[in-house]
Amino acid sequence: MNKNKKLSYLLTYTLLVIVFFIFSSLISSGIFSRYQSGIIILILINIILAVSLNVTVGCLGQITLGHAGFMSVGAYASALLTKHAIVSGIPGYLIALLVGGLVAGIIGLIIGIPALRLNGDYLAIITLAFGEIIRVLIEYFKFTGGAQGLTGIPRINNFNIIYIISIASVILMYSIMTSRHGRAILAIREDEIASEASGINTTYYKTFAFVLSAVFAGIAGGIYAHNLGVLGAKQFDYNYSINILVMVVLGGMGSFTGSILSAIVLTILPEALRSFAEYRMIVYPLILIVMMLFRPKGLLGREEFQISKIINYFINKKGSDKNGK
Repeated sequence: MNKNKKLSYLLTYTLLVIVFFIFSSLISSGIFSRYQSGIIILILINIILAVSLNVTVGCLGQITLGHAGFMSVGAYASALLTKHAIVSGIPGYLIALLVGGLVAGIIGLIIGIPALRLNGDYLAIITLAFGEIIRVLIEYFKFTGGAQGLTGIPRINNFNIIYIISIASVILMYSIMTSRHGRAILAIREDEIASEASGINTTYYKTFAFVLSAVFAGIAGGIYAHNLGVLGAKQFDYNYSINILVMVVLGGMGSFTGSILSAIVLTILPEALRSFAEYRMIVYPLILIVMMLFRPKGLLGREEFQISKIINYFINKKGSDKNGK
């Protein structure tokens, strides 16, 4: 690892720590209201969802419309565990999130093995169908609360914990996608036939990306469940999956920083337009349409916003100034 890259990582982590202390101070001091704090937590949840879906859509190149289904599995699994488990408090919450992610991952594996034999529109349709099946099953069983929903979930909406979990989730996904396994997934996106011919186990890596995406969707679902304290299956319909997909497309398919940026924008935008309640559902789609017309690749395309590029720019500029002198 070169010096500039080490400096880039150091500055990135320093910036994340500064952001953490700023928002934590504003929330704890009461400057941010409960409503504003709730929006910030919702942004963090949507960041995990958008980045995790980007693993499948952007990095693997497969369109899926069942992400809300995996989120619902993780939400109900973690909520049921904290509601009835012996371990309580923050340790019980963290265990519940892990269990919710694992259960969502198992469901993702069961769905992914047959579904990933298909591509394109066919995969999108079958994942959409599986997402709706999961929603119907949740409403059918009594232990999930049925159509009336699940209540009595211990509420945990501590910004500090959720921020750390969100950052750790994004860093872990980014680390995996920049590793040898991630490069194999990117190779499949570029040319599946050539990847298989070069010795990459395409079935394994496609399933791996799909399950990884489902695991973190389940973790986001667990955070969502404990943030609200109440769950209903209708919250996780296909519209929610499409909203998450819009975040990925708007940010740029394959760009994690793009997904983070679009998740922030598309979470704040509907809330900012609440004062224009009559026109909100007109203005919001128009903004997306204009964005897609003038920037069809998304905000960042497949590029990542990296501090190392800024460092290199100033170093090169400094070097050119010295040479000029």
